Amino acid sequence: MTNALIIRSATISIAGRSLVSNLSLTVEPGTVTTIMGPSGSGKSTLIAFIGGHLDRSFRATGRVLVGNRDVTELPPERRDIGMLFQDDLLFPHLSVGANLSFGLSASIESRQARRALVVKALEEADLAGFEDRDPATLSGGQRARIALMRTLLAAPKALLLDEPFSKLDSELRRDFRRFVFDRATAGRLPVLLVTHDPDDAAAANGEILILGHSAETPAITPV
Repeated sequence: MTNALIIRSATISIAGRSLVSNLSLTVEPGTVTTIMGPSGSGKSTLIAFIGGHLDRSFRATGRVLVGNRDVTELPPERRDIGMLFQDDLLFPHLSVGANLSFGLSASIESRQARRALVVKALEEADLAGFEDRDPATLSGGQRARIALMRTLLAAPKALLLDEPFSKLDSELRRDFRRFVFDRATAGRLPVLLVTHDPDDAAAANGEILILGHSAETPAITPV
């Protein structure tokens, strides 16, 4: 069962400078909530806090819950939160199929079962037959789709998107954005998106959170 992503009273600062102050937010299943704001306002820092990747130079308080499960103190790999970044981060020494298989749980031991899941993921990404391809031979859009499918194969219960569309041209950006949103919605995943692009926010279906709006409280704009 997929549950909401919940942030309770998140406060983040560095060297005495407040970036996020007492932020509480609930992202419902199948909803894409957008975080916007100027550079340095704490957008990616908030994502890092939620995902468990925040550098120790930051001071942070607050709680992160996936459904009823408090994951605040857990390492990133145990939070059941998937992440996509600006770069696709595919492993260059592995084939496309091996990259996808890397996302699968170790509990899926059967080689046949693992291969079947990889084949299905490639079909969903309109990349059937690409199992043995070198990632270096793929286009930017193809690499982006492989990165998303690898993340989804890990069966996350929530998804964080940190500017994953920013390096694509306008047409690819639109197509990949729809590809991501459609699969997140179909999977009933709560999604938190960081972006500078108003078109990304317009394509999402949830609230728009604007960091840096004031020293105390971010602005939240409903759709």
